[in-house]
Amino acid sequence: MIGLISATAAGAAARDRLVAAWPDRTRVYDGPVGDAVRRAFEECEQLVCFLATGAVVRLVAPLLDGKASDPGVVCVDEAGRFAVSLLGGHAGGANELACEVGGLLGAEPVVTTATDAVGVPGLDTLGLPVEGDVAGVTRALLDGDPVALEAEVSWPLTALPVADEGSYVIRLTDRTVAPAEREVVLRPPSLVVGVGASKGAPVDEVLGLVEGALRDAGLSVRSVAEVATVDAKAGEPGIVGAAERLGVPVVTYTAEELAEVTVPNPSDAPLAAVGTPSVAEAAALVRGGELLVPKRKSERADGRPAMATCAVVRRPARGRLAVVGLGPGARDLLTPRARAELRRAAVLVGLDQYVDQIRDLLRPGTRILESGLGAEEARARTAVAEARRGQAVALIGSGDAGVYAMASPALAEASDDIDVVGVPGVTAALAAGAILGAPLGHDHVSISLSDLHTPWEVIERRVRAAAEADIVVTFYNPRSRGRDWQLPKALAILAGHREPTTPVGVVRNASRADESSRLTDLESLDPATVDMMTVVTVGNTATREIAGRMVTPRGYRWQEEDR
Repeated sequence: MIGLISATAAGAAARDRLVAAWPDRTRVYDGPVGDAVRRAFEECEQLVCFLATGAVVRLVAPLLDGKASDPGVVCVDEAGRFAVSLLGGHAGGANELACEVGGLLGAEPVVTTATDAVGVPGLDTLGLPVEGDVAGVTRALLDGDPVALEAEVSWPLTALPVADEGSYVIRLTDRTVAPAEREVVLRPPSLVVGVGASKGAPVDEVLGLVEGALRDAGLSVRSVAEVATVDAKAGEPGIVGAAERLGVPVVTYTAEELAEVTVPNPSDAPLAAVGTPSVAEAAALVRGGELLVPKRKSERADGRPAMATCAVVRRPARGRLAVVGLGPGARDLLTPRARAELRRAAVLVGLDQYVDQIRDLLRPGTRILESGLGAEEARARTAVAEARRGQAVALIGSGDAGVYAMASPALAEASDDIDVVGVPGVTAALAAGAILGAPLGHDHVSISLSDLHTPWEVIERRVRAAAEADIVVTFYNPRSRGRDWQLPKALAILAGHREPTTPVGVVRNASRADESSRLTDLESLDPATVDMMTVVTVGNTATREIAGRMVTPRGYRWQEEDR
């Protein structure tokens, strides 16, 4: 919950804008400001104070306990010009909150955390348990001192400015190693503990078994991702309680699923009890991985039979592939989600000219794999291969990556062994449409006139279908030096079904610095003025030029009423 505190009418007005935008995230604290701040500090994860920073510093100073527990605090000035991350930038989420508040109020976010200022991710913001000399290693990253990344297990980290060797070390491991001097240890959630238990098995017996198995194998309990078992044991108190103490979820599988897993130590007992020859080993191995601790039984001080078994598997990291649409070119048409994915990636794959558009947005240490025109399939294969190596990858394309761009070849290469995220972008058709007016106000279709990958016979059939269906058509890739006859042919097909005066919009380099546009008609358009950087939109029989803008009515009735 975000506590909101204000002292003036202007502050209250800005406060109410946040309440309207985040009704379920915010709580207003009225009354004397000092009391309001103290109550919000105790009750909320974050605060937004519409007060001077000096006043807030004096109010919260006696309340501070530590960076791990203090809420994030953001201050907004009386004029609403700045949203200042004052306290808990990383741990309290104040840096991100300042950016969110700034976006809603039109204020400039002020973030003074050193790592955020230079684009280096804070080691305590990577979503992994962290131990060791966080301050010292972070300072080395900021100062440009060589910091080595020693990854004993693969994990899709964001980009870090690391070297092969260095006097400072970031160690990525699930083993129980203590951080050395000048070292930070990151614990990835790479371990799965499979557990089987008899009815009524005590929590302490299950938990003791698991912790003992991890300890004896030299594995960190902080790297346990989940406890896995058969679905018949989903509500077994001993298993549920042990998982709660470990702070991880219980994941269950059917006996049929577990029975199909090949294990080194099958047994008749679980087969008779729940229908599978293995619970602990099979539940840990069902999604693949390396068996680090074979099935072991609990030991009871009273000498009675064990009531629990466990096994531990290191599950391979799933790489992450984000297919990102960059929009038509203008920086302000690059979506916030696309920006976030670019900064999350450790590897960027893309066409060289698109990489140049967003190079300044990448984090230091991002590995860039760029290539020239005509290498789309190779880029897709490269991006998928990097993700399969456990990397966090961003594959970029212009406009929307799913429209004549990189999503299709990438997803044709990808299987279910990686995570894929699609990030939509503003397409060229939409950017051009906004410039022309409202040409896409009714049914519309996009057709690429490039026959490099699609036979012309197929393209022509699609153009004829659109012409006969009276659909607005946007032509991508309309004309190049080597393909100069396709656009005239397509226009002739449309002319057989539409009047010569049908409006046609021509937009080149939509949203870029050298953008140009013009409105003409089907009879007057000269194909020689069109190139590969141009989008051509041909209206339907209802499309009109109104006040110099191209408009397609949402329905024919509206057009008829206007006649």
